[in-house]
Amino acid sequence: MSRRLTACVALAAAALTPVAALAFLLRHPGAIAFGVIGAVLAIFAGWYAITRRGVVRVAAASGAVVFTVLVGIVLVVAHSVTGIVVVVALDACAALCARSALRGTNTGNSVRVGPATRGVVFLNPKSGGGKVAEHHLVEEARTRGIEPVMLEAGDDLRALARSAVEAGADVIGAAGGDGTQALVAEVAMEHGVAFVCIPAGTRNHFALDVGVDRNDVTGALDAFVDGWERRIDLGVVNGRVFMNNVSFGVYAEIVQSDSYRDQKLATAAQMLPELLGPDAKPFDLRFTGPEGESEQSAPLLLVSNNPYELARLGAAGRRPSLSRGVLGIVAIDVQGPAELAQLVTVEAAGRIEWAQRFRSWTAPSFEVRSSAPVAAGVDGESMQLDPPVRLEIRPGALRVRVTRAHLDGRVGAAPHHDAATMRQLLAVATGRTL
Repeated sequence: MSRRLTACVALAAAALTPVAALAFLLRHPGAIAFGVIGAVLAIFAGWYAITRRGVVRVAAASGAVVFTVLVGIVLVVAHSVTGIVVVVALDACAALCARSALRGTNTGNSVRVGPATRGVVFLNPKSGGGKVAEHHLVEEARTRGIEPVMLEAGDDLRALARSAVEAGADVIGAAGGDGTQALVAEVAMEHGVAFVCIPAGTRNHFALDVGVDRNDVTGALDAFVDGWERRIDLGVVNGRVFMNNVSFGVYAEIVQSDSYRDQKLATAAQMLPELLGPDAKPFDLRFTGPEGESEQSAPLLLVSNNPYELARLGAAGRRPSLSRGVLGIVAIDVQGPAELAQLVTVEAAGRIEWAQRFRSWTAPSFEVRSSAPVAAGVDGESMQLDPPVRLEIRPGALRVRVTRAHLDGRVGAAPHHDAATMRQLLAVATGRTL
């Protein structure tokens, strides 16, 4: 009954959100018009602040701040803030209630499996700011009959995982970031054993998409003793496994910097004028487009293990499925403040695919050609890859286990208000089986 009531609240909030937004727009047309103009001017100023240096950067940054403050003042004076808060609150309520109502309601193609004969979990003590120690994962693993292996500096994680499998481990897991997860998953794939993801990293993107509750670090260990298993795809780039994505272009160049780990914003601010400014050298990233056309450059190129849902670039993308057997490919180009303003506008509307230079497609394989080693971010890790960079999908390559409570891979965080989610909520609200 509690789940059904929560689903009803989610449906009601989702229905009221566009109604509240329309009422807000009709009540404050002048304030909205000024807000749009001010936002566009702030975007133009922000572009010059990003892509220029010296006095021009300071002046443009100051202008962006001034326009943003003016928009805020006008909205407050026009008493428009309340309407914005109501719309945002309704949207958040719909997402949170949908997540609660749908959690664990869909087993998909998962099958229940017995406890591991010998389970081994590899723990990265540095990941996530020390989540391994914070959640007492060594002790929690031992209470479940799982052998914990604490990683130390200089350890060869692949070799340790292979040794564990050769010694009889039938389920292996990783507690750490996506880089740690990928190394252990690669060994699990090679030997055909099951893999368990413990979300002890910082962002835990893979955990989100596979359906693991990123806030339930300790509970994820239960997959070793009472799990549900299914097969998912893995990506391979130049022979190396990746679980999430490989990025090329602007982001990949920034993460190559030695100072990026400690000073992300300062490093990005320093490098962006060189990468996007008027004197920027075009990226040497040649690839074949969705219609078979030959491309010459792309400031941002993302290749993922199954396609992301990218309604907005500013929100973390999600993959509704990890078993479609295709790579997701996104190419984005922005040239000048006018195109940036258009990009921001369509993103605000949740229609990033309408951007002038946004393209997205799928393929079982993809190749990036270049005349020099290619900077890449592989699951967020900085690498230099020899060209041609070859990427491919390995369908159903990994046996992944999750707990019963974490089964629903469709709603791992704030779900989209799409038709599939609405149908699921309606089924729960009316007491029907999904």
